[in-house]
Amino acid sequence: MPEHASAAAHSQSLERGLAILAAFRSGRPVLGVSELGREIGLSRSTTHRYVATLARLGYLRQDDGTKKYRLGPRVLDLGFSAINSMELREVAAPHLRALSDATGFTVNMAILDGLDIVYVERCRSARAGLREVDLNLHVGARLPAYCTSLGKVLLAFLPDEEREAALASIAFSRRGPNTITSRSALAAELRRVRLDGFAINNEELAYGLRSIAAPVLDHDGAAVAAINLAVHSSMVSVQDLAARLSATLRRAAAEVSAHLGYRPT
Repeated sequence: MPEHASAAAHSQSLERGLAILAAFRSGRPVLGVSELGREIGLSRSTTHRYVATLARLGYLRQDDGTKKYRLGPRVLDLGFSAINSMELREVAAPHLRALSDATGFTVNMAILDGLDIVYVERCRSARAGLREVDLNLHVGARLPAYCTSLGKVLLAFLPDEEREAALASIAFSRRGPNTITSRSALAAELRRVRLDGFAINNEELAYGLRSIAAPVLDHDGAAVAAINLAVHSSMVSVQDLAARLSATLRRAAAEVSAHLGYRPT
């Protein structure tokens, strides 16, 4: 772009308004007009004019007691819009690869679609020679939610009414040696999953397959996806799944959740 065109396109007012918003940081969530003026190099009267405009538009909010300002709800709306415009796979991919490299196991991510899970990302282990159960899984593959660790996590973290409706609609069939085939048993399992924060699958989907899954939460605390580690039963016992891998898995899921705006209460 020619230099004169670039200069003509520049808005000093917009730049100043954004500089005021950028002055609010986690260590300084509340600022007065004088502090903001010093921060961005403007007079108090000029700063007040910008601040009043931003407050009127909802980007700043004034505290009635101190008369100082903090970021308003419109800034949160912008942040969440930016987050939602990012692909979940794009956000999660580096964390899934790091998890697979750290553990040596395959990592999967799936979402819930009705009573099925749909695989949206897979990260195969880079370590050669590890035994895996080959179920011909790929991005886009679907499996019944009730007999997978990913699905049990996603069902467990549904709102109560949606979870009850899903439980009432499942047509159970035996897929592996330990498939849960009763509604009451699955309901009890989902209660445990919600309390523990992770789900374990012990050959419920297929002989020789064990896995452990944790939820990925968005800024509202809804489980928008789940991540699991899949292992061959000859390599890791059921007890070791929780003891050895749950903390690492949950940490990775928490990192992805944080990128989606989730903040633990």
